[in-house]
This record gives sequence, C-alpha cells and structure tokens, in this order.
Amino acid sequence: MPRVGITPDFLGPPPIGLTATFEEELAAVRAADPAQALRAMRRSLADTPGAAGHPRARELLADPVRAIEELAGLLRAAWHALVEPHWPRLRTLLEADVAFHSRRLAQGGFELLFAGLHPRLGWDDGTLTVANRSDYRRELGGSGLLLLPSAFLWPDAVTGFEPPWSAAIAYPARGVGALWQTGGPGPREALVRLLGAGRAGVLAALDEPASTTALARRLGLAPSTVSAHLGALRDAGLLTARRSRHQVLYERTPLGIALAAG
Repeated sequence: MPRVGITPDFLGPPPIGLTATFEEELAAVRAADPAQALRAMRRSLADTPGAAGHPRARELLADPVRAIEELAGLLRAAWHALVEPHWPRLRTLLEADVAFHSRRLAQGGFELLFAGLHPRLGWDDGTLTVANRSDYRRELGGSGLLLLPSAFLWPDAVTGFEPPWSAAIAYPARGVGALWQTGGPGPREALVRLLGAGRAGVLAALDEPASTTALARRLGLAPSTVSAHLGALRDAGLLTARRSRHQVLYERTPLGIALAAG
C-alpha cells in the first residue's frame, strides 16, 4: 500500500448499513468487478516506485479474480486478530460520533456539520471543499455523500470512491484520542463532595455519549454499579438517555455539563 497515493477502493467499499455483519461487508469486497480491481491495483502499485515489478505484485495482477479472493481472506484474518476483540469499544465510539454529528446537522445544516467535522473540510454555498494534496472534483448530482467516522485515520480525513462507488469522506471519530484510556481526569473535589466519588466519576467520564458497558470498562467498575449511578444522575436531571438500536446511550444535560465543568 502506498504511503501517499491511491488505495484500491474495492478493498474498502462503502458500508452496506449499520446492521450488516462483517461477513456481509466482506462479501461486498469479494463481489468486486475483476477488471475494476485490476485497474485499481495497477494505479495503487504505481504510486510506490518499483512495487509493480515485485514478483508478488505480478502474481496479483496476472489473476485479479484470485487476487480479490486472497485479499478478502487477508482482510478476514486481520479483522479476527486485530479488530474483532475490540469491536464493542470501537462501535460505541463510532455510534457516539454519528449521534453527535446528526444533532449538529439538525441544528445548523451542512455549514455547522462541516465546520466541526474536520479542519480540512469546509462548506460554502452548496460546495464542499477539501484541502487535499491533489485536485479532484466530483459533481454529486443528487447521489449523496457518505460520511464515515473512523478510529484509525487520525489526524487525516480521506476522500475517495470514484464511480461506480458512492462519494465518501472518512474522518477521525470524536474522542478517538481517549479511546484506549482506562480512566480520564478525576472529578473536581467539590463535585465529589456533592455527589459522592462514584457518581461524580461517572458524570465526569461522560464527555461523549456512552453506554453502561462502555463506562464500566472505562472506569474499571462493575456494570451494575455504573447502572445504579447512572439511574441516580438521570433522576436528578443531570443526564438524559436515548436508545441506539441495541443499547442505551447516556449524555449530560446542560445542568450536568455545568456541574462537570465546575
């Protein structure tokens, strides 16, 4: 894969949907058109001097059908070894990002959405501009733009998917910097005296919407303990809860934000 250059789109097609399984997503990779995959591999290899002449590269280019199947198998192996063990935590992060930016879109339209999505993105009078290394223009013509939060892209935003793929922008999800932290800054002393250490810790940890399981993992507490604290904080008007498919996400109310900020 080139350090700077084109990544073959067929290796990461646009997601099927929020409820799709990994195997269903992988089937979309396997369904890639061999002729398109061959062109994409050639363009990608050309961005790394000498890569196209490597024996391994020549094998892939000589049989794109076999190359697609082999690369899909490597994606499955990478998923099981590197991503699947951490998927609950990653999915929580991504769902919280989607919820946050959906609210921004509802509150202020595209201008507010893109103002906070990534520093390289800008919106002006119906045109989305991306500060990029190369010049690329695409007229969407009503076909839509797919926004993909990612836990692996920081600090860049990546544009891509030439026809026949949907236009898309992948960007770092909010809160990715704290993804692997087991605990954040402790609550203020005054907040601890007011609420108690446990409830103050839960309120302080909710910088982003999170589920009971995610908070328990982050704080190193039993889910039942966190659930009790969340219930008390919600009853006191410091938190709200909303269902996101299979889980309930908690976030601070304006009063909760004010208390957490001191």
